[in-house]
Amino acid sequence: MNAYVFPGQGAQYPGMGKDLYENSNIARELFDKANKILGFNITQIMFEGTADELKQTNVTQPAIFLHSVILSKVLGDKFQPQMTAGHSLGEFSALVAAGALSFDDGLKLVAQRAAAMQKACEAEASTMAAIVGLDDEVVEQVCNEVDGIVVAANYNCPGQLVISGAVEAVNKACETLMAKGAKRALVLPVGGAFHSPLMEPAREELAAAIEATHIQKPICPVYQNVDAQAHVDPVEIKANLIAQLTGPVRWTQTVKNMIADGADSFTELGPGKVLQGLVMKVNKDVERNGFDKLPE
Repeated sequence: MNAYVFPGQGAQYPGMGKDLYENSNIARELFDKANKILGFNITQIMFEGTADELKQTNVTQPAIFLHSVILSKVLGDKFQPQMTAGHSLGEFSALVAAGALSFDDGLKLVAQRAAAMQKACEAEASTMAAIVGLDDEVVEQVCNEVDGIVVAANYNCPGQLVISGAVEAVNKACETLMAKGAKRALVLPVGGAFHSPLMEPAREELAAAIEATHIQKPICPVYQNVDAQAHVDPVEIKANLIAQLTGPVRWTQTVKNMIADGADSFTELGPGKVLQGLVMKVNKDVERNGFDKLPE
């Protein structure tokens, strides 16, 4: 079974999507439509902007969403997903690609998500850090014991877990984890503590928008971040999407569950190949695919 996976924030690069725009009428129509929906020329920033311009949250999230979803649309009949999943922001791409959300509604929610997260980031000094070389249980225990808010946020692959929280608590956790044998504890250049309790204001703001958005049964199961399980029920999908901003991204568990359910080939749609690498670290026997160029 072929599983399609969609990347999250951090996968962006200058010039992303330009080849799609120039070579596909479908892509061109959707990119032009996105400019109108967002109220600014995101395609100009994607195609001609600098890396710094692309790092702005209000640009980054819709840019990655657009690149990912438009790739799935350009594939046309060749896009026959038997299961989908997305990492953090990528979950919105996965839901649109699987038909649970419309393109317009997905883009609007992503734009609202970016704005809400930016506000939450500005409310309190917070950050994230990648911990390499320790078992998940050790990282979780240290987070629980440190004073202040710090939690396990992204279970990326075995031996790689990202923690998230208040700056002082994250720094303290990093010191403790290095003392416990971590190979690395690297504070990440991010704007805030994504997938932590500090995103609660953003979760509340986005919840109302998600509740008001029509979600229908997808054409295939979508594995969601918060529980790593397959979902097709719109009520469950909506609840998990609302919980996602403050809940962890259980990517390791997601990949394991997809493989257990029959996935033997993973195709990453979107900028970069980060998820392909993570999938291989979860299970080296899985075949990797990718669409670097438009299909013939």
